[in-house]
Amino acid sequence: MIQSKGYAAQSASAPLTPFSFERRDPGPKDVVVEIAYSGICHSDIHQVRDEWGGSMYPMVPGHEIVGKVTAVGSAVKKFKVGDLAGVGVTVQTCMECENCLAHAEPYCKKGMVGTYNAKDYDGSVTYGGYANNIVAPEHYVYSVSPKLDLAAVAPLLCAGITTWSPLKHWNVGPGKKVGVVGLGGLGHMALKFAHSLGAQVTLFTTSEGKIADGKRLGANEVVISKDAEAMKKQAGSFDFIIDCVSADHDINAYLSLLRLDGTICLVGLPEKGVQVSSFAIVANRHSLSGSMIGGMQETQEMLDYCAEHNIVSDIELIGVEKIDEAYNRVVKADVKYRFVIDMKSLAA
Repeated sequence: MIQSKGYAAQSASAPLTPFSFERRDPGPKDVVVEIAYSGICHSDIHQVRDEWGGSMYPMVPGHEIVGKVTAVGSAVKKFKVGDLAGVGVTVQTCMECENCLAHAEPYCKKGMVGTYNAKDYDGSVTYGGYANNIVAPEHYVYSVSPKLDLAAVAPLLCAGITTWSPLKHWNVGPGKKVGVVGLGGLGHMALKFAHSLGAQVTLFTTSEGKIADGKRLGANEVVISKDAEAMKKQAGSFDFIIDCVSADHDINAYLSLLRLDGTICLVGLPEKGVQVSSFAIVANRHSLSGSMIGGMQETQEMLDYCAEHNIVSDIELIGVEKIDEAYNRVVKADVKYRFVIDMKSLAA
């Protein structure tokens, strides 16, 4: 077994503290990654605090993982020792169902195994990236370009692909008017990608303090969603809206902004869910959709696109001793726009 150390939650109300554990020895198809940086996702907070239910403790969170390959199994073809690599939200799927065969592994019919707070198919509990190393099958490990700031790449493994996947699925590009709801970890990546793909992009935010940043990150226009008149002017004009807000909010206000056959896609996960008016859906044949992360092939394509176009996340780098403080700041939307843990601080 491989000796590992990280930070874990022992209960829903306990702070994260140092935790020693073991990972499996690598098999023929496994890759071992020494973790350099691990991003903090809002879903880490939901699961650590058991806000979605079903959390398992002790829990080592983290599914935005980048680092360097330190060992590979005998059957591994894509990686060699010393390569930069990443691990995201998924570490196991059946690879046999129609969804897996269609490169949509997160929608595996047997059930996607998450990088942490999950049980793999043999019943072992998975531990995530707030740690010094990780072992994962080659299929779920991504190549990372040395062209990019490695710490700022980490959030691409969740915040990046969570926004990239629906933008690509709904063919966002030139000639499309796209709305981004919320400017946080997800929203700032949605702005960057939608702008880079050539769409006309509007940011919706409740904060006037985010107008300048919204435009810096790629918005052609910023609308303060609390301004009823400003919202009314946008009615019936959007092809696609990506809703990145994890706090409770009125989605019907955004459904009314869609044009005929327009789609709104949820990627944020409010704790209480959303309440939808039937009339807001049937009007103009609107579609309400959702999206998780992308498949393995799509995620690698996103990382390659980011390397080609110099796109990374805006981050604040912290040591492990600041994790609980960072969690509280994320809940208060007090970060621009993603915390990333420097795992060298584990040894401090």
